[in-house]
Amino acid sequence: MKSNGWLHSFRHSSPYINTHRGRTVVLTLPGDAVVHENFINIVHDIALLSSLGVRLVVAFGSRPQIQRRLDEAGFESSFSRSLRITPEDHLPLVMEATGGLRAYLESQLSMGLVNSPMHNARIRVSSGNYVTAKPVGVLDGIDFGYTGKVRRVDVAGIEKLLEQGHIVLLPPMGYSPTGDAFNLSYEDVGSQVAAALQVEKLMVFIDDVGLLEQDGSLIRELSARQAPERLADGTVSGHDADLLRAACDACVKGVRRAHFISYVNDGALLEELFTRDGTGTLVSGDHYEQIRQARAEDIGGILGLIEPLEEQGILVRRSREMLETDIDNFVVAERDGTIVGCAALHNYPEEGAGELSCFAVDSAYRRAGRGDEILLMVEKHARSQGIQKLFVLTTQTEHWFRERGFLPSTVQALPGPKLAAYNTQRNSKVFFKPL
Repeated sequence: MKSNGWLHSFRHSSPYINTHRGRTVVLTLPGDAVVHENFINIVHDIALLSSLGVRLVVAFGSRPQIQRRLDEAGFESSFSRSLRITPEDHLPLVMEATGGLRAYLESQLSMGLVNSPMHNARIRVSSGNYVTAKPVGVLDGIDFGYTGKVRRVDVAGIEKLLEQGHIVLLPPMGYSPTGDAFNLSYEDVGSQVAAALQVEKLMVFIDDVGLLEQDGSLIRELSARQAPERLADGTVSGHDADLLRAACDACVKGVRRAHFISYVNDGALLEELFTRDGTGTLVSGDHYEQIRQARAEDIGGILGLIEPLEEQGILVRRSREMLETDIDNFVVAERDGTIVGCAALHNYPEEGAGELSCFAVDSAYRRAGRGDEILLMVEKHARSQGIQKLFVLTTQTEHWFRERGFLPSTVQALPGPKLAAYNTQRNSKVFFKPL
């Protein structure tokens, strides 16, 4: 039978669709993206995400639009610390440019043309004064005027709109209790709103495929702990550096992941959310929560995690001595110094197979996607070792593995050493997943 690549991709995206349904995602969209030819595809992708039940907040920038309006009026604009200085006489033009862009975005998200991806989408878009701002003030002797920064986010107001299925559109403007308006950086708005809402993901659009190494290759993953080194050595510079600082700030404050993706490449947003490897750069706050290689000092935490499952007969019993011998094969999920998940990978190189074993997640975190993240890490390690297929023996969790691409198999399909050690009394079911 002829293979259908589209059908294969669609089927394998379903676990990610289920994972993101009902979750909140913040998108930060620069003004440059809005005038790019690929913007219409981004609009269609936003509509698709909304239809799939993803709760969306879009924080947009308007720097080129503001610059064009100031140029038309004959005003010179100056910057300091990557921020536009906004004198009082510039503020009406800033508000005009930003307001016009906001209206344009609302119109694009309201399209419903026949024969377009947004036909009958009926997307509800809402905006408003959900960001309270304060002035930047005077820095290095420079008065920033009506340039501000986020002071407070109206979480309850935004959440109410999200619950009603609205896409929340946030301009780079904020308002003070005294009635003043302030020109904000969209990366500050996106970062602070994401942190205030404690969202699953912050999606940061840039012109490159992601953050790049000095040789031009893609940085696939970066932690908030590693980011200062990349900023200090100039690997990430310019506006990307401002965006990275904002993303790290969000991660430190509780956002689980930030993703840098391209507004130039069609489908980058969907690929990052609905495929295993994504397309851009993943940024995480690893001091808050991380999935990493296990160390000897993790043995106590692993034992505390797996012992209740061993008593229930879900996992095979393992002694401390066995774990000490096997610890190099483990990965763990750690949250604030506590082991909340673990798994082991055993390689059978002659058969090109690897066994996923001792897979456990603390019951308090099973609904938050920790199991999926641990599985992704194990699969990544398996590929790096040349493993072509992953197998698991389970007595009670077959549906979880089947939903993630594992296919039922037979005991006889196990690698020779594993087949010889198979415990017939447990009668575990065997599942394989091609990598």
